[in-house]
Amino acid sequence: MFKLSSEVRKSDAQKRPYRRCVGILAGALAVLTLGACSATPAQEAVNGFGDAFKSGQVITTAEHALIASNLNIRDAIHKGRAVLEAKLREEILKNTVYVKADNKSVYAAESLAEPAAGNFKKGTSFYVVSRKAAANGSGELLQVKRAYEDAATLGWMDSNGLAASRSELIQSPYAGADYEAFVRPYEYPENPRVKVKGVYVTGHSAAGAKLEQLIQLADTTDINAFVIDVLDDNGHLLFKSDKAEEFVPGVNDKVYIKDMEAFIKRLKEKDIYLIARIVTFKSPKFAKAHPERAITVRATGQPYVGNDKILWVSPHDRMLWDYNVSVAEEAARLGFDEIQFDYVRFPASNGGKLDASLDYRNPENETKTAAIQKFLVYAHERLSPLGVYTAADVFGWAASSQNDVGIGQHWEAISNVVDYLCPMMYPSHYGPGNYGFAVPDANPYGVIDKGIKDSLDRNLNIETPGTLRPWIQDFTATWVRGHIRYGEAELRAQIEALKANGVDEYLLWNAGNSYTSGALK
Repeated sequence: MFKLSSEVRKSDAQKRPYRRCVGILAGALAVLTLGACSATPAQEAVNGFGDAFKSGQVITTAEHALIASNLNIRDAIHKGRAVLEAKLREEILKNTVYVKADNKSVYAAESLAEPAAGNFKKGTSFYVVSRKAAANGSGELLQVKRAYEDAATLGWMDSNGLAASRSELIQSPYAGADYEAFVRPYEYPENPRVKVKGVYVTGHSAAGAKLEQLIQLADTTDINAFVIDVLDDNGHLLFKSDKAEEFVPGVNDKVYIKDMEAFIKRLKEKDIYLIARIVTFKSPKFAKAHPERAITVRATGQPYVGNDKILWVSPHDRMLWDYNVSVAEEAARLGFDEIQFDYVRFPASNGGKLDASLDYRNPENETKTAAIQKFLVYAHERLSPLGVYTAADVFGWAASSQNDVGIGQHWEAISNVVDYLCPMMYPSHYGPGNYGFAVPDANPYGVIDKGIKDSLDRNLNIETPGTLRPWIQDFTATWVRGHIRYGEAELRAQIEALKANGVDEYLLWNAGNSYTSGALK
């Protein structure tokens, strides 16, 4: 189980019942000062207090506070504060319940005769003030308020249809995945969070004349971030990597940028937030260097390739984990603010129907979902000390499907462990009939509206979800039957659909890096 700490991850999706715990505790402990002093005749008595405080006992009187102010016990105070925060958080979580389905009512009295407040939807949390056994012997009657810090109670409800933790709201959890709170810093002081409105940039564009056009786009529109290929679909690197060469000899034979210092400096001068795109498990150069690690077809022993004829390496492979994250670490040290893992999944297998015919090389006997989540946790553990955020791209339909879509992308398992979750919500990528649209591509506002609503709802199932930053469509999908041309109106419709649902970050995809500036002002 992931451990809780004082740096509980905040969410844009909902208020957390313990969000203001630290503030409450800070007020309670504000009487303490951290100054040092020389020994006094009372030192012997004071030492006993210091030991007690270090063990997490609560300061209960002004006299205790006065003693503390005359001691050099900064470490003890910090440790004691952490203990207090943990105890309070544990108490709050123990007494917080969650609505399992829409239309849960709260009543004015324990008789449950007169409604006191409107119906509440799935995922709504309540703090339980008191409990009583129900008169009919079925469950309990709960007196509740909306949050621990609220002064007034809201009313009464029965315990039917309530969950004791958010993870109970997940319809199809996967073995080996952890859905409990995953704590990570919300923000890095030297790398403050940015409300990103970004565009995709290939290595070719980054190294060529198009870069100046993209910088001009950022100068004249709302665009403030570039998602740049650092390790692309074909396995090419943006910059020379000595570490990557150790894994894949010859991988540096073709790199796009020779002078990374000048490149980063140019973009930072323009205040552009830099996201390094790492194509993760579709890894042709690594597979060729290590054919024994590639996914293979059992019947032939030959490497498996998809429609694009590109080789995949198993997401279970820890050596590939190391390779990808080593490149990500170098990007972070060069000045990238965030690492985005794309193709962080298993290859499409027709909903899992191809699984029996493929050898995923799975020595740990992990589920697909567990392997993907464990990789992202591993990446976070190595990248967080460098002060960069982690993000993962997932199929847009992952938000609407209760399973892992056959590729290991179970929404809650991934959202739980990344700073940013980036569903690829291109209307052209939804099939006929999805969300009730015969041609989803022809309904940009409707598809994004329904998809983001599902995304927000799924994030309610976990305590520490990633911030949503969807990919949206700035290209015309000529291969889709019934497609429409995408221009300013279609791009603006997608952005407006996100805004209508309270999501103010997005990323634009256009393979040629040509973007519709008129919709971005």
